[in-house]
Amino acid sequence: MKHLEKEMLALRNEVLDMWTLVCSQLEKTKEALLKNDKDLAREVISRERRVNAYELKIDSDCENYIALYSPVAIDLRLVLSLLKINGTLERIGDFAEGISRFVIDTYEEKYNALIKEIKVEEMFDEVLGMLTGARQSLEEEETKMAGCLFAKDDYVDNLHKQSLQKIAEYIQTHPEDALTCIFLAILSRKLERIGDHCNNIVEEIVFYIDAKVLKHAGKHK
Repeated sequence: MKHLEKEMLALRNEVLDMWTLVCSQLEKTKEALLKNDKDLAREVISRERRVNAYELKIDSDCENYIALYSPVAIDLRLVLSLLKINGTLERIGDFAEGISRFVIDTYEEKYNALIKEIKVEEMFDEVLGMLTGARQSLEEEETKMAGCLFAKDDYVDNLHKQSLQKIAEYIQTHPEDALTCIFLAILSRKLERIGDHCNNIVEEIVFYIDAKVLKHAGKHK
């Protein structure tokens, strides 16, 4: 294997390691919320520093690769995609940290029924599935699952809209819980935004593999 190929492989592996960490953060956040496990939520918050450190190192390594090797065509598309995916993964990590802080500072078990009604667990499962599917697409350099992942994002959007309606109805009968309900609406929004970010990652993979720019293209076909 040529030195250039080894450097590119190292970049990909760094991003995949970052991916593993962010998936773990999101899975732990889900468990912390559903089990009201404040210790686990604190672990997520503590590990956020690792996510940030990964992002800075990968950004630097990608920039150095471009400066040293002046990649063109598919190599350039890959390194640009890895740069953007890296930043997007860090933002997903931020959302996981934010939800974990909600678990520590605000959440109480009396809201378990409402959490179930607004389908928070299902939203978590969908965005985790998107994140895992996008990683598989990059590893296999195959975009055939892109349409399915885009459809999952639409589904998460609909779950979020439904959750806001149910939260509004809950506030009408439990006005004393209005503040916590606002936090729950923000939580649902964070999960919806994670879905959007997974969507963006898939777009970057399509750009790398198929040389197609899907950003700002409207609804995906």
